[in-house]
Amino acid sequence: MSAASTRQADGTSTFRFLLTHRRRAQGFREPLVPELTMLWIPPGRFWMGSPATELGRSEAEGPQHLVQLQGFFLGRTPITQAQWRTVAEWKPLAGEARWQRKLDPRPSTFTGDQRPVENVSWRDADEFCRRLSHRSGRHYTLPSEAQWEYACRAGTTTPFHFGATIIPDLANYDGRTAYGDGPTGQYRQQTTEVASFPANARGLHDMHGNVWEWCADHWHNSYEGAPTDGSPWLDENAREDEWRLLRGGSWIDDPHFCR
Repeated sequence: MSAASTRQADGTSTFRFLLTHRRRAQGFREPLVPELTMLWIPPGRFWMGSPATELGRSEAEGPQHLVQLQGFFLGRTPITQAQWRTVAEWKPLAGEARWQRKLDPRPSTFTGDQRPVENVSWRDADEFCRRLSHRSGRHYTLPSEAQWEYACRAGTTTPFHFGATIIPDLANYDGRTAYGDGPTGQYRQQTTEVASFPANARGLHDMHGNVWEWCADHWHNSYEGAPTDGSPWLDENAREDEWRLLRGGSWIDDPHFCR
């Protein structure tokens, strides 16, 4: 599965977030934000990274390594523009400290309440998590790359959670380009509303395509020395503007980036 890195926001980057909490149910709704559903991802282990034979693989996707994870909750979809706007427009309540960072309530190029928010930086996404954690009393964060890939794979070992290839009926990407011997198809040239395509076996939507998703980790050129417990891979002496990690590909990308 492919990854990318950047310091900046662009029209293809957004996020979904994670809650570290004891399991209460298969999922729950966060009442402070409209239609925000968190789904339980059970504990388990998986081989992270791509085999050397996988089409489109880069050196950054290896070596494959076994990762053991605790269970966690993950957002059912990327954050929508309506959800983003709700939190971005919050004002500190009496007794609350000022927010650490100002958030633009309407940053997206392709507008629509149910479309994913885009043009948000890693620090914007982190601030969203901080605000919601503070206001809700729960600990929301960006997922680690290992958590993201484990949740995306949902027990599969193929390049995509739905199989060995990808078609535009299953995800939003540049369908003019085929993945291997797979078919070509529609290029929508914009984001689509979240959950427009089938979910994976865990009930998660838009893990492939539509918008790149921020992870908590710093960027590394390979998995040599990566954590094996599912925690974010952070560099202790990293600069504030150090490159962060994106996963999942987007509407503008060729299919091999969506792995």
